[in-house]
Amino acid sequence: MLDIRYHSEHNFVGRSIDGYLEPRCLLTMQAAQALRRAQTTARAGGYSLKVYDCYRPLRAGDDFKSWARIPDAQEMKAEFYPGIAKSDLFTLGYVSGGKSAHSRGSTVDLTLVALPARTQRPFVPGEALAPCTAPADQRFPDNTIDMGTGYDCFDPRSHTLDSRIPAHAKQNRLILRQLMTGAGFRNYANEWWHYSLVAEPYPDTYFDFPIAS
Repeated sequence: MLDIRYHSEHNFVGRSIDGYLEPRCLLTMQAAQALRRAQTTARAGGYSLKVYDCYRPLRAGDDFKSWARIPDAQEMKAEFYPGIAKSDLFTLGYVSGGKSAHSRGSTVDLTLVALPARTQRPFVPGEALAPCTAPADQRFPDNTIDMGTGYDCFDPRSHTLDSRIPAHAKQNRLILRQLMTGAGFRNYANEWWHYSLVAEPYPDTYFDFPIAS
């Protein structure tokens, strides 16, 4: 399942990000094959993977930096960084304005959806925003299982093993981690949704071609 947030307006910037011409998940062959193994295991357990971001062009990082230079551009703060000043997003490491692992083509942001999947309504630009740290029934009605926070939630509660999230959400994060590590991925401990292929084929190469059809 795909919900490519940086092609949409439902992300921390509030608009489509440079380089995301189509809502596609592009990965190296090795990462795609590993993700397929994870999906097969997930479906056997009654879940589907849901992908938010895959390959990310380097120009997207430049777009993030341009956005950071506009102090008043905070339309999405109430959802994605309710407790943090925009000026601190880069210094605290929540947003990468440089070379992201995603630009190597073997990193993916994702979550789990229980099958059969519930319908998810589209995001409506300008709608009232709920904090990504709020309880699941108060956040944007994503059709995923509860992971304790929303995706791209810039808050310490997004750390995979943060002790403040409810027990059921922590268990859901561990289910996702087990699926992904079993398929050859490694979790970034500060983001429960972020996984990189351990044996990635281009560990020192960063790409910048746009995501297009």
